[in-house]
Amino acid sequence: MIIYAEIEIFLYDCHSLKDKRSVLARLRNQLKKDWNIAFAEIDYQDLWQRSKIGIVTISQSLEISRKVIDQIIERIDTFTEVERTLTHIEER
Repeated sequence: MIIYAEIEIFLYDCHSLKDKRSVLARLRNQLKKDWNIAFAEIDYQDLWQRSKIGIVTISQSLEISRKVIDQIIERIDTFTEVERTLTHIEER
């Protein structure tokens, strides 16, 4: 089963696009280290302190996919450099 999450985040300490890319790279690397996911910035690429990321996970059961996405959202919430604002999750 496939679960897709769109997550909007604020990056308060970023003062350039280079800072933003650095924070997103650390977040991506940390998440991909622990889970087999696809991660991409899907909107607000030209803004320093705002981003929308897309995360996709696929597994043999919907319960496993839900658990992975829930764990990822919890991890994002503990990442001190970003604040999660809006989250939209789709199941297929």
